[in-house]
Amino acid sequence: MNAITETSGHQRNTKPASLDYAKQLAAKLLSERGEASGALVSRELNDVLRALDGNDRHEFQRYLATTFQPDADALRAAAECYLTEATAEAAAAVARAADPPRQELLRRMNMAPGGTAALIAMRREITAHLREEPELRLLDADLKHLLASWFNRGFLELRRIDWQSPAAVLEKLIAYEAVHEIKGWDDLRRRLAPDRRCFAFFHPALPGEPLIFVEVALVQGLATSMPPLLSQDGNEDAARAQAESADTAIFYSISNCQEGLRGVSFGNFLIKQVVEELKAEFPQLKQFSTLSPIPGFRRWLTQRLSDGDASNAALLRQLAHDGWWNDLQQSETLRANLMQLCAVYLTRKPSIRIDPVARFHLGNGARLERINWLGNTTPRGIQESFGIMVNYLYDHDSIEANHEAFVHDGTIARSADVDALLTKPD
Repeated sequence: MNAITETSGHQRNTKPASLDYAKQLAAKLLSERGEASGALVSRELNDVLRALDGNDRHEFQRYLATTFQPDADALRAAAECYLTEATAEAAAAVARAADPPRQELLRRMNMAPGGTAALIAMRREITAHLREEPELRLLDADLKHLLASWFNRGFLELRRIDWQSPAAVLEKLIAYEAVHEIKGWDDLRRRLAPDRRCFAFFHPALPGEPLIFVEVALVQGLATSMPPLLSQDGNEDAARAQAESADTAIFYSISNCQEGLRGVSFGNFLIKQVVEELKAEFPQLKQFSTLSPIPGFRRWLTQRLSDGDASNAALLRQLAHDGWWNDLQQSETLRANLMQLCAVYLTRKPSIRIDPVARFHLGNGARLERINWLGNTTPRGIQESFGIMVNYLYDHDSIEANHEAFVHDGTIARSADVDALLTKPD
């Protein structure tokens, strides 16, 4: 069994890295008054937790979720006081009484070197158990609350990533790319060419670890398919000339890198700041748009067609035919129906569960600009959306109005081209 060295004054005692000892340290950490002594206990607790096996670490997480609850008597008394006299002071007293000691314990665990990374890893680990162990949702909610505070925009640093960036950071781009797989170093080099840009947010508590990154292509006009953006042309002079003549920036991949920060929003800040960076470097840019996947479309359409009539069943059979997208005649027979259905899917009210990528960009104030036929025919593109992709346009003059309309009443800003697709095809 692993052992942890505990230091107290001039004494050094070796303690086993056990679940019981981790629980003892947690209780001790919460009872510590001094900051220095608390930091020592926090360091030791984090060392013990790293040494535990997965099962014991999970039991410790359950212990955190179920043990450190608010004092029921104090909370009841504060609530009764507020009901008697609903003052601001009484409301603040309720809030203090309702704050679980678990949150203070997590704050103190964060005092240790590497404490933030350890708490992010803890949240990543409990994610897989939330459905079957609902008691862990309390711990998840506390972690999310604290991490959202520690990772607010004021602490984030935007950095451009290029071929001269540290190799460790470049390796993480390859590992974390979640939308369009980076197939080795040559592929990565193309994505960092002179007509490309890559930006990421970093945080001081996680040096060298990108939190989220975006890949951008500088092109002329709206890009409608992925292959030209991912082509392997290695001519840097041509790429430089392309950047200088570009009038459009295409955001074609946004990847979150830390599963433990799920639900902590970075993307909206990232896109808006990158737009400002690009405008400063390339004043000639007129349009800022995405070329985005539609990850929920196939699942939604398959369910809709399965509940329909014989004509729907016939369409399902056609779509099940492998390789139809490579047969021009067959794909053209499907095009009008699929494009119209995709427009319906993307313009449904947000009160209905809408596509997550659509919700993100529309919520940021983008306009649903164009739906593109067979924009991505990779296996993933076909599996998610029958190869269809979409442009969300970030128009500076309408972003705020679009955002407000979407948030307040679910209005989806869209172009005349999208409206035209909503009419029933002949």
